[in-house]
Amino acid sequence: MNRPVALISLESPHSFWRLSAEHERFLHAAFPDVEFRTATEEDVPHRLADAHVYFGWRFEPSWLVGAPHLKWIASPAAGSDHLPVVEAHFAGVALTRSYGFHGRPMAEHAMGLVLGFSRGLFTSQRVQANRTWWKDDLAEEFFDLAGATMTIVGCGSIGGHLARAARAFGMDVIGVRRTPPAASGDGITWMHTSAVHQAVAVADVVVDLLPATRSTDHFFDHGLFATCKPGSLFLNLGRAATVDQSALLAALNAGRLRGAALDVFDPRPLPARHPLRLHPRVVLTPKSSTLCRTYMDEAVAFFIDNLHRYLAGQPLNGLAETPDARFPLAGG
Repeated sequence: MNRPVALISLESPHSFWRLSAEHERFLHAAFPDVEFRTATEEDVPHRLADAHVYFGWRFEPSWLVGAPHLKWIASPAAGSDHLPVVEAHFAGVALTRSYGFHGRPMAEHAMGLVLGFSRGLFTSQRVQANRTWWKDDLAEEFFDLAGATMTIVGCGSIGGHLARAARAFGMDVIGVRRTPPAASGDGITWMHTSAVHQAVAVADVVVDLLPATRSTDHFFDHGLFATCKPGSLFLNLGRAATVDQSALLAALNAGRLRGAALDVFDPRPLPARHPLRLHPRVVLTPKSSTLCRTYMDEAVAFFIDNLHRYLAGQPLNGLAETPDARFPLAGG
């Protein structure tokens, strides 16, 4: 019987997002009966002919034609909306995303943004070059985290990490998802998606962690922003498509929201004169919430566990569902 062939393409200018020689040695030692090959992204379409497994950042639908033996596409990313989920499904190829290790850096990122607003850090940075003293301004705009409420919409495993971080600051946390746990004992007040308007109406901080699906397209629209608590803060660390950006701007300009912090937006990057880029109460980060020095270590560990499952004929973790079957309100 021929050895299984695993083709890997994990390139990045950043060391924590690319496969290292040490990772390769570890894979070879853990799976002596698997033939591992690496390829540049440009070479992938020409190297798939005898591959059974592919592990990489990107996979184009057209590549499936040249991969007659492919059984599994593995991605180190948390989301799968950039991958050919439907095409792989119809080709009989499993496609998996990764999870369990994005939550810590994303929780740190979210709390950094919340603190930037709550303590007036962004205001201070913005005015320090032109103002000699602005303490009175901050006395009017700061807010306490202890006793404040955070509502996390799309509260899955990443939301769980964020909830624990928020509660460490004394915040109350509401988690919104389609299938709330019956009894979690995690200190989160769970609410069904049908109650999302009530959940955001009492929140001082609203965090969007929704995936991009047909059900979540422009989920945060004029109606939902209109129900937000006056003076609340909005964060989007999920997907840009889940927010109607014109509705967000309207809520900001009407004073409904005290501010917004966006790690995702459309288009990316925003044009130089885009109103979100220029808005004094908007902070943009360049899809950097998952930056983590141990990212690839943990992604490879997740892949190794799944490769053991694949070789044993067991169900894979992180299987991406086709769009019409995806949970609309469960973050990853």
